[in-house]
Amino acid sequence: MAIKQKETLRIPDTVPAEFAEKAPEQAPVKGGRIWALLRIGIGWTFLWAFLDKTFALGFATGRNAETGAIDYFGDAAWINGASPTEGYLAFGTKGPFAEFFQGLAGAAWLDWAFMLSLALIGTALILGIGVRLAAIGGIIWMAMMYVSAIWPDNNPFMDDHVLIAVVLVGLAYVGAGRYFGFGRWWEKTALVQRYPILK
Repeated sequence: MAIKQKETLRIPDTVPAEFAEKAPEQAPVKGGRIWALLRIGIGWTFLWAFLDKTFALGFATGRNAETGAIDYFGDAAWINGASPTEGYLAFGTKGPFAEFFQGLAGAAWLDWAFMLSLALIGTALILGIGVRLAAIGGIIWMAMMYVSAIWPDNNPFMDDHVLIAVVLVGLAYVGAGRYFGFGRWWEKTALVQRYPILK
């Protein structure tokens, strides 16, 4: 008497299109709102640096160090031809790479790259769109700022640039744009579906 072999259930490698559309949305991240607040806070830090350097609003730019007087929209503003990177690169750098960074002081291409990236990173993080790319850009700038002034004055190796870079990694990893932002909508757009790095 022949024993009948059991049939094995075959699972298709791909999900049929009619079911793929009905797939459940990604599960919420624990602490998603806290990640969102971190995202918005860091985004504002980048965007404010852009605004202050562009218009000389008197925080890091446009304030007389001796008198405290602020020259709003004055000569220190980027819109009036001042270099937003020259002061730091010429006088704020130190360590083994200081000479390299000092050689970049006042370079127009660097000013444009720096300012546009500040604006784009800040806006993307605040809105919650393109968080991955914004995080990558932010991490690159944090690494450059860290290397341009190593080692930190008050710690053997840790400073705020390292901490911000770590938070940016977390923001990209958890998809923090989905909370208090437009990330959920952004991820469903045809562009992002085609190029997931834009999430």
